[in-house]
Amino acid sequence: MFSREHILSAFSAAVPIMLGYVAIGLPCGILGNTIGLNPLQVALLSILLYSGAGQFMIPNMFLAGSGVAAITASVSLVNTRQMLYAASFAPQCADSPRWLSALFAASVTDESYGVNTARFAEGNWSVDRALMVNLFSQSSWTISNIVGCAVGAAVDIPVSIAAFAMTAIFICLLVTQKFTSANIVAMVVAMAGVYLCKALGLTGPAILIGAVAGVVCAMAFAVAAGKGGSHPAGFPPEGVEGVEGAAGASSSEGAANAGVPAGASEGGEGR
Repeated sequence: MFSREHILSAFSAAVPIMLGYVAIGLPCGILGNTIGLNPLQVALLSILLYSGAGQFMIPNMFLAGSGVAAITASVSLVNTRQMLYAASFAPQCADSPRWLSALFAASVTDESYGVNTARFAEGNWSVDRALMVNLFSQSSWTISNIVGCAVGAAVDIPVSIAAFAMTAIFICLLVTQKFTSANIVAMVVAMAGVYLCKALGLTGPAILIGAVAGVVCAMAFAVAAGKGGSHPAGFPPEGVEGVEGAAGASSSEGAANAGVPAGASEGGEGR
């Protein structure tokens, strides 16, 4: 456990995540500075909360005038996906010490989940190496946030530019999705949901409602297609692959166009 070989293999697996976190961690730290957080506070937030979506949402919702209760509820809802990620690793953690499994589960994010899932599927992967992937990733995220906060304090960077970083990532996710029938349903419904909520004055939960509506409609479409005994062109028989990512990306792009604070748009994701 935690041998030199394991550390090196974990670091190698975590490098792509670490580089990606630099790109979004810097603007996240800059946003933190805009609401008066200092580097120490940003560091503690990155260590204790460790949520890309949540840490982008907090300053954006604060600047938009949202109350503490609304911010807390929104961040909590967005982070519930982490419980599902952690629960899916239960079989791999069955023979590991409880402290190791608990620490691993508490530090799983979207990106490390993807990397570790692939490594476990390939075999010859262990919980201690998976944990180190998480910790290397978190270290990169924390350091990037601290540097971004310091840069924000020294240089006047427009908030709109920093806030758009997370929205841009979701636009990239949208573009790279497989354009199956189910994903198209998810994207259209999610975007329509965001605009409809905005039109009704439900600005706060617009992203969450749009994303959930997109996923639900896409899943209903999948069930209907399955019962029909045929699958629409491009629709995978095994399920709605990528639906959640498509819905999150679509609602995020729709939010940007609708004027929703860009950082908050990751509420449709899935960091």
